[in-house]
Amino acid sequence: MPLPEKALIARLRRRTGAGGKLVVGLGDDCAVLRIPAGHETLVTTDFSLEGIHFRREWHPPDAVGHRCLARGLSDIAAMGGEPIAAFLSLALPTTAPQAWVDAFFNGLLNLAKKHRVTLAGGDTAQSPGPILADIVVLGSAPRGKAVLRSGARAGDLVCVTGELGASAAAISDLRAGRGVKQVQREYPCHFYPRPRLEIARFLRERRLVTSMIDISDGLSTDLDHICEESGVGAEVDAEVIPRASAGKRGRLVDLGFALHGGEDYELLFTAPADADVPARIAGVKISRIGKITRTPGMKLRLSNGKLQNLRPEGWQHFKFRRI
Repeated sequence: MPLPEKALIARLRRRTGAGGKLVVGLGDDCAVLRIPAGHETLVTTDFSLEGIHFRREWHPPDAVGHRCLARGLSDIAAMGGEPIAAFLSLALPTTAPQAWVDAFFNGLLNLAKKHRVTLAGGDTAQSPGPILADIVVLGSAPRGKAVLRSGARAGDLVCVTGELGASAAAISDLRAGRGVKQVQREYPCHFYPRPRLEIARFLRERRLVTSMIDISDGLSTDLDHICEESGVGAEVDAEVIPRASAGKRGRLVDLGFALHGGEDYELLFTAPADADVPARIAGVKISRIGKITRTPGMKLRLSNGKLQNLRPEGWQHFKFRRI
């Protein structure tokens, strides 16, 4: 059974505190934050729901905490922003062991420390069923410099960071009954995704990006978001989409996982056609996978050179059951 709320908050206060941009943290009715001069505020919120985003029999509790915060940090990265503080609302059933709760917070707070983010507040409640976690992340970007989905223009390059499809492949293997530890070894980024904050900062500061989004719902769906908001279309080359490989075996994941799988938390961005986008940023591979077109709609170029329609077939709540 989890600790009573007051005892849990007291335990967390010993691991957090004020300082820097946080004037007052846990312990008051509200946190008091200091936003950098000349910056605008970014706010994002994401649910992590047991049975939808994770299963306790598949995901270690520290991975659940890590993934919970990573979702919000990735949204801040997608805007070219800097994270400041996080707020967590957590509902737990009485059957959840305190050891699970402690490990959950270890995963969340370790990632927060890495990115200099403070857990500044939130709420706890008793859940009659599954575990429910809602993370709010507050960040900032220089005034007028936040990167939006609506800036893509015809002729822009379409680029992605890292590799795609590992998370969907991991879920597929877990559903097929493969051992959790084996899947963890082969697809660690599903369990511990890495928000691309440093890359986003680099792109924004050097004006190499015209629009950006993080790949949470799948490449096809998230590219469709950019196209819709920017009033453009896109052509993507299937041969150059960077597909993830399974551990040391080197087997590439299916193209469908890379196109539609989601939960990769890589960055999908557009850049001016003449931009000198590096092949690597912060040690992470950057792949040019296509271009923005004036004509609406998305196309996929096959290995034989033919174009076919590319439909957004990634994640949608109320249409699919993720896990």
